[in-house]
Amino acid sequence: MKKASPFLLALVLAPGLFAALSPEEVAVKIESRLRTLATLQADFEQTYFSTSLATPLREKGKFYFKKPGWMRWEYQDPEKNIFIYKEGLALYYFPEDNQLYRLKGFRERVESEILSLLSGQRNLAENYTIEFSPFPSENLPAWQLKLSPREESEYSFILLEIDQKSSLIQKAIFMDWGGNKQEFRFDRIKTGQPLSPALFELKVPPDCEVIEGEPEQIK
Repeated sequence: MKKASPFLLALVLAPGLFAALSPEEVAVKIESRLRTLATLQADFEQTYFSTSLATPLREKGKFYFKKPGWMRWEYQDPEKNIFIYKEGLALYYFPEDNQLYRLKGFRERVESEILSLLSGQRNLAENYTIEFSPFPSENLPAWQLKLSPREESEYSFILLEIDQKSSLIQKAIFMDWGGNKQEFRFDRIKTGQPLSPALFELKVPPDCEVIEGEPEQIK
């Protein structure tokens, strides 16, 4: 017997899954859950689909979050590098090149999107038009929301997939106005685990080249 595709299942199951709660109520549920978290860690896969590239760029690693808004992304494949965001300062370390970028002007960009979504800091209903929008996925049942910015943004819309049991984001897809797509998948999510402040510090070799720059320098 041929199995139904995840996308078809989403379309068939959507009315039953979403009947109990409105999109706005789901958003409130997500925000409430995230605001209770002191820490969060997960495996992640980040994929960038560009209209100018034939092959998507895929990276995998470990993600760590700690209140009040610290993040550490450890990229392990295909290349090792570390991204740390803490108190408005972003550090991007490339061990292979022995280079460290200290990025200024990063607060608004980070806190307005990824950090605000993962920490529940931003009121979704105030900043986005929210609707259910089923899309292909291997993680069902799940809530799937489409967020359309109410004000001018670099993204035309954002898709979120939320686990119904934990109310945690397991997939976030960002679509920009040029047709490019950036997708984050989170797996093996753990919450409430002690995370040392030292995890959000970065030690580099004495001979490391330190480059002061702007976010646009890192693509």
